Amino acid sequence: MAKMFFVDLTRCIACRSCQVACKQWKNLPAEETVNTGSHQNPPDLSFITLKTVHFIEKGEAGNMRWLFFPEQCRHCVDPPCMGQADVDKQGAVIQDKDTGAVIYTELTEQVDGVGVRAACPYDIPRRQQDGKRLSKCDMCIDRVREGRLPACVASCGTGCMHFGDEGEMMALAKQRLAIVKKKYPQAILGDADSVRVVYLFQEDPKSYHQKAVADCSTHPMSRRQMFAKALGLHHNA
Repeated sequence: MAKMFFVDLTRCIACRSCQVACKQWKNLPAEETVNTGSHQNPPDLSFITLKTVHFIEKGEAGNMRWLFFPEQCRHCVDPPCMGQADVDKQGAVIQDKDTGAVIYTELTEQVDGVGVRAACPYDIPRRQQDGKRLSKCDMCIDRVREGRLPACVASCGTGCMHFGDEGEMMALAKQRLAIVKKKYPQAILGDADSVRVVYLFQEDPKSYHQKAVADCSTHPMSRRQMFAKALGLHHNA
């Protein structure tokens, strides 16, 4: 059965253990950053930063609140980035048949990186600074294939991040949504039918991040994507 993340944002305290665990497991170098006036650091994803926690201040003086958003690839059920990449090089982006993980290979250096990033409704893929390869979260596929949790989930100590079989995670997500709605009536599950990283938002997802959820109305399918989809260019690991 396919795997799924469930991320309960009502329980995120922005400890950033998930962000650090990702770096450690992937053996990725730290970013060279400067103070931007925010607790958030680094300010965005990159080729060497596959997960980052966004810090959002909401409200006014005397009525302030924090919203925290650990951002990563959503591992779309039908990944548009793969359709786009296949136009240039089949197999550059693959989808693991057992877990549903969307994985970028070394062959991404042969695809239109700008086009692949533009195809993603969440603006996730990032290009190598001194090269052409693309990178993003791969669901810690090496750990998952050994029956282990992704590094970010294993590091979470607040009950925010969960990982398991799709059916189990969706049941947990719906259960938590019902509970959270009693306190936050606007709470929703983001894009639950189309991704394998389902977030529970306590309010409008756009309050967390401009691209926290997909907006198809402002992200039309390109001619190249339509061509790829028409050909049914999909490949499994």
